[in-house]
Amino acid sequence: MATSADADALKDQIAPTGKLRVAIAISPAGGAFWSTKTENGYAGVPVDLGREMAAQLGIPVEYVVHQNSGQITEAAAKSTWDITFLPRDSERETKMTFGPIYEVADATYIVKPGSTITNFATLDQDGVKVAAVNATTTMRGAIAHLKHATVTGYQTYDEIFNLLKSGEIDAFALSRDQLNAMAKKIPGTRVLDETFKQTVTAVAVPLNHPLAAAFATRFMTEAIANGTLRKAYDNNGLKGAPVRTEAK
Repeated sequence: MATSADADALKDQIAPTGKLRVAIAISPAGGAFWSTKTENGYAGVPVDLGREMAAQLGIPVEYVVHQNSGQITEAAAKSTWDITFLPRDSERETKMTFGPIYEVADATYIVKPGSTITNFATLDQDGVKVAAVNATTTMRGAIAHLKHATVTGYQTYDEIFNLLKSGEIDAFALSRDQLNAMAKKIPGTRVLDETFKQTVTAVAVPLNHPLAAAFATRFMTEAIANGTLRKAYDNNGLKGAPVRTEAK
């Protein structure tokens, strides 16, 4: 009886609508955080993990779509989602409870086609325009890192991609893996060699959901150990990417 009661209490807290509402952010950027729209719904590492989590709970999954991780963060107190997978930083820790890290990414900058910028020193100059996805850990990191260049936030990856391609901005701050993929799509761009911060991505639930947080922590710990996370990586274009669970 206690086990059944515990399960009911968990479901009441982690899925009050009867479905597990997984907050995702849509973008063609790929990687372990971003998801994509498909003909049949959505694809991505968070999509696969959310589906598996709902299956363990024995309830349907529902994906709640956002444009970026900042929007997911702002919705944390609005009871519009139950679980998410997103980059963690100290500001977000005041708005949600995080579980185990499942990705560590090096953040740097890509510069526009034909740019003479070759390193952080030549990037961080007055008048240089740097873009980042609005209200993200990478944007906050870039603002802290750059003392002279101007960092501007935009809502979507697509918008910044087009600004970089047309030369309307000088650089874009994002994870190295995503920028390397972008460089293949925009000839003449350059990804800088240096790293200005490490972004860690983790499972998260809204604050004051201790049963949900405990379940999410247990789920991710097992997913890392039993190959569920590896399978999600492999299914979403990350076959060659190592699973990194600790920042250096």
